[in-house]
Amino acid sequence: MEKKAENRREFIRKSGRLTLGLAIGGLGVLAASRATAGEWVWQIDPFKCNQCGRCATECVLNPSAVKCIHAFDLCGYCDLCGGYLKPDANERSTAAENQLCPTSAIERKFIEEPYFEYVINEELCIGCAKCVKGCTSFGNGSLHLQIMHHICVNCNECSIARVCPSDAIKRVKASEAYQVKGSWSKPL
Repeated sequence: MEKKAENRREFIRKSGRLTLGLAIGGLGVLAASRATAGEWVWQIDPFKCNQCGRCATECVLNPSAVKCIHAFDLCGYCDLCGGYLKPDANERSTAAENQLCPTSAIERKFIEEPYFEYVINEELCIGCAKCVKGCTSFGNGSLHLQIMHHICVNCNECSIARVCPSDAIKRVKASEAYQVKGSWSKPL
């Protein structure tokens, strides 16, 4: 009878060791895959983006991890900003009915006559691209969209990239992300 007890104990001991070994190995594989996934991130090429608005609606996060970025070097600091004011605005004021952004994410600050600075409030921005479209159509294109990697969950297959009509979203090395539109010498 003792032989059965020893066999059972030995079986339980071996099973425990095997389970522990598989768990540690699985954690190692998981850690290695996360380290590899962190080397590449999703990035929007602003030269390909057609401001379709899908970044706001197709991201798995709500609100979207895509936000508007302002390339200050390209901006003309115009009083009549195509990214801030609606094309048919009655006045050049900060009244909600005159603003292009549906969430008032663009803050307009007076510098000196006739110049204003436009700052994006990331918490309010939903990535709808209305301001980017206005800036591209009636301005110099200083506003563009960018995936914010401190918000993005870095999905294996980006839900926005799947439906992007201009194929503007690609994986890039993490070290190449967050480049401002005006600083690129060539498109991604």
